[in-house]
Amino acid sequence: MRIARLGQPGQEIPVVIDGDRVLDLRGVTTDVTPEFLEHHLPAIDPSTLPQLRDTAGLRHGAPITRPTAVVCIGMNYARHAAESGAEPPTEPVVFFKHPNTVVGPNDPVTIPRGSTMTDWEVELGVVIGRQTSYLDTPADAAAHIAGYVLVNDVSERELQLHRSGGQWSKGKSAPTFTPVGPWLVTADVLDPAAVRLRSRVNGEPRQDSSTADLIFSVPDIVHRLSQFMTLEPGDLILTGTPEGVALSGRFPYLRAGDVVELDGDGLGQQRQTMVAAKDGR
Repeated sequence: MRIARLGQPGQEIPVVIDGDRVLDLRGVTTDVTPEFLEHHLPAIDPSTLPQLRDTAGLRHGAPITRPTAVVCIGMNYARHAAESGAEPPTEPVVFFKHPNTVVGPNDPVTIPRGSTMTDWEVELGVVIGRQTSYLDTPADAAAHIAGYVLVNDVSERELQLHRSGGQWSKGKSAPTFTPVGPWLVTADVLDPAAVRLRSRVNGEPRQDSSTADLIFSVPDIVHRLSQFMTLEPGDLILTGTPEGVALSGRFPYLRAGDVVELDGDGLGQQRQTMVAAKDGR
C-alpha cells in the first residue's frame, strides 16, 4: 500500500494511492500521524475507501507529519565510504537532522547563505510504526517498521566536516534539507535489502546503486538504535547514501537553479530546484 499527503503545506489530505486511483483517508484519520501509523495503518482495507477526484494538480507533501526525530546513519554504503576516503565503520555513525527540515518531495530546496558545498544524497528512509526499545535481535525490527520512503538527505559539507566541532548535524539541519516522499510504501510490499536508488543533477547521472551495498542492513540499524534510544511511531531513520555525491570530488556542488531528481524502486520520484537563501533565512 502507498500512503501519501496531497495539498498545500498545512492543508494536506491523507490518501492511499491505488494504481491510478487516489483514495480518501479522511474517514479514517485526519492526517498521517504517529497514532495513525501505530493503530490504524495495519487495519486499512483500501476497498472501503472512497475515491478522491481532481487530484492531478495537487502538491505532494511529505507522506508523514513532522516526526519527533530524524535519525541518520552515515557512511553506510561500502563504496560511498571508499569514495570519501574513509574506512568502513564497525559501529553505525549516528547523527540527527532537525525535524523541521522535512518538506515535500518536489518542494524547492534552499541553499544556505554563503554555501559553496551543498550536496545531494539519495537515501532509503525507514518510518517507525511502533515504539521500539531494546529489541532482542535484528529479526524483531520488522514488526516495528510502518514502511519506507524516498529521501534526499541534503548536506552542507563545510558545516558538516570543516566547521562541525565533531558533530555532523550542523551541516544537515538547514531549512528544506530533508525532502521526503512522494509516498510511504508499507513494509509488507518492499524488500529493503534490494532497492535500487538513483540521483541526477540537471539531467546528468550521479548515483546509481542498491541497498545491497549497505554495511548495516535495515533490521540491523533498527536493532542497534533501539539499544541506546527509544524510537517512537512516526520517527524517520535515514539509512545512508550510495557513492556518487559531490563530496567525492567527481562532481560540482549545487548552485541556485540546479535541478536534482531522485528515484527509488517502489519509492517513486522526487524533483527539487535549488534556490538561493533570502535575507534572514
